[in-house]
Amino acid sequence: MAKKHKQVTWGGRFSAGPAELMLKFSESVSFDHRLAPFDIAGSKAHSAMLAHVGLITTRERDAIHSGLDAILQEISAGKFKWDAQLEDVHMNIEQALTKKVPAAAKLHTARSRNDQVATDMRLWFKHACGELAAKLLSAQQALLAVATANREVLIPGYTHLQRAQPVYLAHHLFAWLEMLERDRLRFEHVAAQANWCPLGSGAIAGTTLPIDREFTAKQLGFVDAKGRPQVTQNSMDTVADRDVFIEFAQACALVGVHFSRMAEDLILWSSAEFKFVELPDAFCTGSSLMPQKKNPDSCELLRGKSARLQGNLHTLLTLAKGLPMTYNRDLQEDKPPVFDSYDQTALCADVFAGTVGGMTVHTDKCAAAVADPALLATDLADYLVERGVPFREAHHAVGAVVQLAEKNAMQLDHLPTEEVMKLHKGFGADWAEVFDLQRAMAKRQGTGMPGPKQLNRQMQRWQKRLGGKV
Repeated sequence: MAKKHKQVTWGGRFSAGPAELMLKFSESVSFDHRLAPFDIAGSKAHSAMLAHVGLITTRERDAIHSGLDAILQEISAGKFKWDAQLEDVHMNIEQALTKKVPAAAKLHTARSRNDQVATDMRLWFKHACGELAAKLLSAQQALLAVATANREVLIPGYTHLQRAQPVYLAHHLFAWLEMLERDRLRFEHVAAQANWCPLGSGAIAGTTLPIDREFTAKQLGFVDAKGRPQVTQNSMDTVADRDVFIEFAQACALVGVHFSRMAEDLILWSSAEFKFVELPDAFCTGSSLMPQKKNPDSCELLRGKSARLQGNLHTLLTLAKGLPMTYNRDLQEDKPPVFDSYDQTALCADVFAGTVGGMTVHTDKCAAAVADPALLATDLADYLVERGVPFREAHHAVGAVVQLAEKNAMQLDHLPTEEVMKLHKGFGADWAEVFDLQRAMAKRQGTGMPGPKQLNRQMQRWQKRLGGKV
C-alpha cells in the first residue's frame, strides 16, 4: 500500500498518497525551482489583486507579501529546503509560506497551478530573452572589435569551400553580425509573444469570483508600449498553449546553427592549411598523445551544442503534437528543454565572444591567399562585358583563359598578352590591369558589396547599432 504523504493541493480526494516511485517519477521541483523568483512575483501580484477586489484584507495581503519576501531571501541565500514530496516549486513555496503566514491559505483563491505556471513561465521567458539578447550583443561587439582592428585585411571568399572572390575580412565578419542581429530580433519577438498575462484563466474556465485580471497584468508588467494591460483572451488556450516554449527553443536552435557555421569557418581558418587566424590558448586544448596539437575545442563544441539545441526544439514539438485540450501532465516535460536551451545558448554566446575576442589574425597568410589572381576571373569577365561582350560569351572566353593558364602551369595574370588576345577579340592590351586587388575592391560600390566605401558605411552602421565606436 502506498505510504500517506503530505499533499496540500489535491489530497482530500484520495485515501492514500502516491507511491515513492510515483513521487520520484512525477516531481518537477528538481528543475522548476529556478522559477522561484517569478513564482513569488506572481503570488505577490495575485494577492494584491485579491485585496484590490476585496477577497482578502490589506493586512492579509501585507502579511503574505512579507512572508514571500522572507522566503525569497532564504532561496537567494541557498537556505531554503526543497521537498520533492510537494512536487513543484509552487507548492514548496506555498507550504513554506503557510507555515509563516496563516493568511497564505487564501492565496490560491481564484488561481490554479495551470495559470500559475503559465504566468511563471511567461515572466521567465521575458527575462530569458532579455538575457540572451544581451549576451548576443556582447558576441557582436567582440566581432566588431576584430573587424575594426583588421579593416584593411583581405581574404578569399569561398563557395563550395573553393576560392571564389576576394572580400575584406571585416565584410565576412559583418555577415556573422547580420546573423546574430536576426537572432536578437527573434528573441525580442518571443518576449513580445510572452508578454500576455495568463493569471485568471484558472484550470480551464476561469473563476466565478470577481477578480481583476487587468490589475494583475499591470502589477506584473504585462503591458503594451502605452502601459495598457495585456491579458490572454481564451482561458482554454491559455493553459494549453506552448507556442512560446517552441518559439523560444526555435530561436535558440537557430542561434546554435549560426554559431556552428561561424565555428566551422574558424576551425578551417585556424588550420595549418589556412592559418588565417590563431585561436586563443584559453579556448583550445592539446592532445594526450601528440604534443604539437592545438585543437579548436571551443569551436567544435559550438558545433556540437547546435545539435543539442535542435534536439530540445524537436522534443517540444513532439511533446505538444498529439495532446487534446487543455492541460495534460505531459506538459510538465516542457520546462527541461527550454531551461537547457537557455543555459546552453547563454554559454555558447559567452564562449564564442571569448574565442573571437582572443583571436589573432595572421595578415601575412591572408595576403598570400588573396593574392591568387584566379579570384578575379569574374572581374575579367566583367571587363569583357564593359567592352560590349555578352556575359555568357565573356564567361566562356575567360574559361578559355583559365584553361590556358592551367595547361601552361601559369598564373592568370602571367599569361602573354598576345596569347590571351587570340582567345577572344574583346581582350585588349590592358586586360591584365584587372588583376589589381585595390581596383577590384574599389569597383564593388553597391549596397551590401565588400568595397571600401561600403565597408566604411557598414562599419559606421554597426558601431552605431552595437553601442558606439569599438
